[in-house]
Formats: sequence, C-alpha cells, structure tokens
Amino acid sequence: MTMADKAGDFSPGRTALIEESLLPTTLEQRSIGMWGYAWIFVGIAVIIATYSLGATGIQGGMDLATVALTILAANIVIGAVMTLTADIGTEHGLSFAVYLRAPFGVRGTHLPSISRGLVASMWFGIQTYLGALALNGIGEYFLGFENWVLWYALFCVVQVVNTAYGIRAVEKLAEFAAPAIIAISVWMYFTLDGVAQTKGLNIWTFTGTGQISLAVLFITNMGFWSTLAIDIPNLTRFVKPIPGTPRFFKRNRNIFLAQLVALPVTQALIAGIGAISFIAADNWNPVEVIQAQGQGVSLLVLLALVVLAQWSTNNSANLIPAALTFVNLAPRVVNYRVGVVLAGIAGTLCFPWLILNNLFVFLGYYGAFLSAIGGIVIADYYVLRRRRLNVPALYDMTGPFRYTAGFNVPALLAWLVAGGIAAWFVQYAFVIGLPLGFVFYLVLMKTVVLPRAPQPEMAPGATGFLATTVGRSWVHEGDGRFALHDHGDGVEREDL
Repeated sequence: MTMADKAGDFSPGRTALIEESLLPTTLEQRSIGMWGYAWIFVGIAVIIATYSLGATGIQGGMDLATVALTILAANIVIGAVMTLTADIGTEHGLSFAVYLRAPFGVRGTHLPSISRGLVASMWFGIQTYLGALALNGIGEYFLGFENWVLWYALFCVVQVVNTAYGIRAVEKLAEFAAPAIIAISVWMYFTLDGVAQTKGLNIWTFTGTGQISLAVLFITNMGFWSTLAIDIPNLTRFVKPIPGTPRFFKRNRNIFLAQLVALPVTQALIAGIGAISFIAADNWNPVEVIQAQGQGVSLLVLLALVVLAQWSTNNSANLIPAALTFVNLAPRVVNYRVGVVLAGIAGTLCFPWLILNNLFVFLGYYGAFLSAIGGIVIADYYVLRRRRLNVPALYDMTGPFRYTAGFNVPALLAWLVAGGIAAWFVQYAFVIGLPLGFVFYLVLMKTVVLPRAPQPEMAPGATGFLATTVGRSWVHEGDGRFALHDHGDGVEREDL
C-alpha cells in the first residue's frame, strides 16, 4: 500500500481540501511496528551535518564524553516533545499540514505548513548535494570520471522515485539501511581513533581551546530536530497504535523506542564521530578524513555510509513532509507523487550548495519560527481540545475552521510574534519560541476567538471526537462526509 493508494479501493473526489493522501489513515492502514519505526529513526539521525555538532563541542573546550552526553540529553528532550505531537498521528491519523487547519484555519494553514515544507525541501537538496559530492569522489577514484552535477541528478531521481512509492518503500529502505549505518559508524569510530593514536592523541581526554557553554550546545541540538518535532504526525499516522485505551503510554508504545532511544543514541554516536574526526585531523567531516587516507574497500564503505545516510533521512524526514504540504496547498491538482517530485525540484532550485556555507545561520532563524508552531500545536491539541478533534470540519471550507475568510488571524499573530522574538535570541531559539507560541496562542484564542466562535469538541462532556482511544478510525465516505468506524466492526458514528 502506497501513500497514494492508502484508502484502498475508494477514490475520493478532489476538492479544495480533500485529496487521498490528506485523508486520515485508518487503524488497518497503519502498518509500521515498533522496530520498523525505530529503524526509520536510526536512518533519520545519520546525516553528514550532524558530524559538525560534535566537532563544535570539542572546539568549544569540552571533552568527548561531555559532548556525547550533552547531545544525548538534548535529543531525549526533543524526542519527548515529539511524543506529544506524535499523538495527533496515532490518535486521528492526520498529517501535519491538515492538522494545522484547526489552529490556523483552512487557508491559514498554508503559511506555517509551507514554511516547514520549504525547509524540508531545502534539507533534501542539501543532503542530496552532500551525497553527490561523495559519489563524485568515489566515481573519480574508481572510474576516472568526475561530474557532481550528474551524480546529483541521478541521486535525486532515485530518492524521489523511492519515496513516491509510499511509506512501505520508506520502511523497507530503513530496515536495510539502519543496521548497515550502525555497523559502518562503528567502523568509522575505530578507524578515526587509530588515526588519532598515530598522532599521539587520546580522543577521550582531548579538548579544544575555545569556549562554548553546555546550554548553547544543548539548545543547538534541540533546534536541529525542531522541524521534525512539529511534523512527526506525518510518520506516526502510519505507526501501529494500541487502540481502545485512554492510557497515553500504552496507546503510543510503538513510538517510544524510536523517539526516546534510537534518535538520541544514534545522534550522539554520529556527533561523537564528528568530534573524533576533528580531534584526529582538525576536520569535522570523517568522510573527507578517511577518504583522504583510504582506498579500495574503505572507499566502498564510505560510499555505502554516505548514500544510505542521506537517502534514509531524505525520504522520511524531508520528502514526505514537503510533499504533503504541497498537496495540502493545491489538492485539486497535486497528488502525493506529484508532491514528492515538486519537493525534489524545490530542493534543487534553492541552490543547496550555497545554503551549506551558512547552514547553521539558516537553521537558527528558520528553527525559531518553526519552534513557535510547535508551541501552538501542543497548546491547541492538549489544552484547548484535550485531544478531541472535529476531524470532518478540517475538510469543510465553511465549517468552524474557516475563522475569517479561512484565516485564524490571532493564531498567525501568535506565531509571528513568538517566532520573531525567538529569532532575536537565535542561540536560544527553541526554548524561547516554543513556550512563547504556547502562551500567546492560548491567550489570544481564549480572549479573542473562542468567546465569539466556540468549537463543539471543546464543550464539556464532548466525547464523540476521539478515534484510536476508543478503538475507532475516521473514514471519508464521499462528498465531504466522514464517519467514525469501529475497528473492523462497521460504522459507529456517521456524518459528524
């Protein structure tokens, strides 16, 4: 089952808000188990840019153990934030862009969601460019042929085609790539340690001469995955939940290994390898360090690492989120596969080879505004709606999420103000933007919006707007009509 045909034999008519890949996934359509989801996160965490995080800590005067533990702790925290937003996918089967129609409006959703989609596309371009450079180096060594543009085009096409086949293709790649990535990373650790020893350096006691605080390194690492933290429902809507239970930890148990173990441990390992590379050769990029010394088998190992790392991150963390935001922007003309192609094109047109020169400046400012979205989503889902959601209204242009001509202006104002303040203090963006977005949104909704336009799922005693918790799924029955279906038992509640 691909994302393009996830609704089975039913093909809903397209409207301004409905396209097949934007519909809620049913419980039967969620096929990814605990280990499959964990493998996906191992692949997500291994990107070349991660190496520079570890090197930054060493340069700043920390030892390797301190760097690794700081990065581990930061990613446990961001993983915990992900578990909050992940419930949108496991409870209601919704993608990130569709859920944003609730706080921002059926048209207002496009501003924050496309912001995330463009960042994801840019990351795809960056990752593909780094992979192309490595492929070009290997091609030059083995074939005597050098043309990174050609390698970029080929690598781009392969990734787009793989992702276009849907979530099962993504999961199968992860099942193969993740164990290989772990094995290759361990090999890199020992290789780089050997390089350091030949220079008389102890990787565990070496420290740089700079100064960086633990807080800055910690927050920088949190901001690294702030984008994924807000749009994780794009993936969790395909993870098997435990239906029929109000207990959060039981219902979502298949996501914890990935987000609280696989992500932090893999991120710490990869950043640690970057730190060791800097110690051994004054270069944070271990691919370049080993490539400069290696030949034959070692180059083939590097090729496997670079290709698998960039590929496994791009399809799940970049292409899928970007594609769904493009579909959400124009459901009448863009389906999932077209969205994936558009994401690949957008990622290339952003000239990633230029962004790479100022990567962390770019990440800091974009992360500031995206962190504010995270605060708004958490406030909306948990505080205002108490996880109850009027899903049919998300697909109704004239319903309660129309607000003012489709825009919830107070929510957009909360986002821009909170994001702007976070950007002003960019080093601490994530820990400023998220709580400010949370507070500003709640205040404006309770004082400006809800007194004039109350929403039914927020009413006391509203119990008909839960899905997985009560063992049901949202199903589109055509013509904009939705029903809650019992798990395998037929219709329980119609025409909500």
